[in-house]
Amino acid sequence: MKNIYQECPVLKNDTYMFRKTELKDAHELLKVYSDKNALPFFNSDNCDGDNFYYPTEERMTEALKFWNMAYENKWFARLSIVDIKNNKIIGTMEGVKRASEDAFDGCGILRLDVGSQYEKEDIISDMIDIVLKDFYELFDCSTIITKIPNYAVERAAAATKLGFKKSNDLLIGTKDGYAYNGYWIIHR
Repeated sequence: MKNIYQECPVLKNDTYMFRKTELKDAHELLKVYSDKNALPFFNSDNCDGDNFYYPTEERMTEALKFWNMAYENKWFARLSIVDIKNNKIIGTMEGVKRASEDAFDGCGILRLDVGSQYEKEDIISDMIDIVLKDFYELFDCSTIITKIPNYAVERAAAATKLGFKKSNDLLIGTKDGYAYNGYWIIHR
């Protein structure tokens, strides 16, 4: 498999497909990013104050344009998650290799944003499992971290099932120097 910025792959199983985000995804992603019950599960650490709440299709389209520009500049890759059975986009996955001076230097960061109805252990586990297989090679890393707040019990159970462990290390914001907690880690 190639580096994700050379060629963005399609990752899937029988239930979910991950593919590069497209502007036409705005309408369906609006349902996710305007879902106030899903918002607390989104990882916005070190994202210049963006909390990923997009209440209008216009704002969602702006975010998609930024995500696609970020991909072209090799800052991070964001993929839309498609529920294959219903042929609906139900969220996104973001991946990036972290360059920092903290304990997570060189780690891949996995962000998973899904609608609140998908915030269940078996669903989250299934989704992470799809990308976990290729994430190390796609982002040239040997360690992956993901944020799981204390209240995200379904997410924590899914991560534990896949071999993630809660880390006591803090992620230090590269722009603001803020120390973020709640990260879980897995090694290849």
